[in-house]
Amino acid sequence: MKRSNSSNTSRSQDNSLDEAGGNGRRAFLGGTAALAIGSLLGCRSTAETHGGKPFRIDTHHHFSSPGFIKAIVEAKTGQQALINTTVAKSLEDMDKSGVATAIVSISEPSVYFGNVEAAIKLARETNDFGARMVKDYPGRFGLFGILPMPDVKSSLREIEYVLDTLKADGICMMTDYEGKMLGDPVFTPLMEELNRRKAIVYTHPSRNPCCRATVPGIPEATIELGTDTTRTIGSIIFSGTAARFPDIKWIFSHAGGTAPYLVQRFNALAGQPQYKERFPEGALPQMQKFYYDTANASTVYPLGSLLKMVSSSQILFGGDFPFGSAHHVAAGLRTTGMFSAADLQAIERDNAVRLMPKYRS
Repeated sequence: MKRSNSSNTSRSQDNSLDEAGGNGRRAFLGGTAALAIGSLLGCRSTAETHGGKPFRIDTHHHFSSPGFIKAIVEAKTGQQALINTTVAKSLEDMDKSGVATAIVSISEPSVYFGNVEAAIKLARETNDFGARMVKDYPGRFGLFGILPMPDVKSSLREIEYVLDTLKADGICMMTDYEGKMLGDPVFTPLMEELNRRKAIVYTHPSRNPCCRATVPGIPEATIELGTDTTRTIGSIIFSGTAARFPDIKWIFSHAGGTAPYLVQRFNALAGQPQYKERFPEGALPQMQKFYYDTANASTVYPLGSLLKMVSSSQILFGGDFPFGSAHHVAAGLRTTGMFSAADLQAIERDNAVRLMPKYRS
């Protein structure tokens, strides 16, 4: 596929996605998948930053396939940033932010909109699109493939496709599916397979149906995304999922949501008779095995609590594109004054390389 670096290509690509969010989206979404992918992948920036080559590895960077854009437009989710994102915009943010590689994933609400068959098709379309990004921009992108959850049988098939055929870096899951947290017994077959494969599982919070519009004047995402991450961490620990499937490498978004703040309460619960034998040292040792990213969590407030729970070895760099910029996250980490140069090197690159050694060079 021929690519262009011209500003005209970039403008054309952006215009195509603008149409996807409005009345003209049929022109963008119609035709063959190859043409749609070609439109989105048509521009690449090769600029270096800070006088040298980019070096960061961003594990929280979102992309939108044509099918995903169509689905959230039709569902009226209001996520304009996802509707308007393009590969060219991803690369622009990466280049200005010193990001060598972004491990891309789709954001909430994922691919399930009430119809299992539609979710299966959308998951495959989205994963194929992400794999095409990886192929067409060698070294710039990796992929956390999405599953058509909550359907377990089709999700098992998609795990095989994502990891064996596409050779993706890991699996992306939302923190809940129709109110069921990831430690729910219904998901045990998935956990067994992911543990067998020693897979990386990147999680992104979703808006739990339990708690929609609970506080007037405050958008759901402001409170609920961090809270739902905490719910699923609690579920994974207290259901025994973390202990029974220790080879799953969990990544939790946004510094673990409110979980670091609730360690004291989690430890107190772990000391209750029904859990005490299972958690002789409390819940904290389980939580210290997980990884946590810096997306929307690059100030002293979330990081202060997180660093009391884990060391810098468990923190991964996350820019939260297109909702945030890796440039601002990197600047924020330095402004805190909480990290040495070695800590920053670990967070911004080395910890991700330890998880995904193929990005070492």
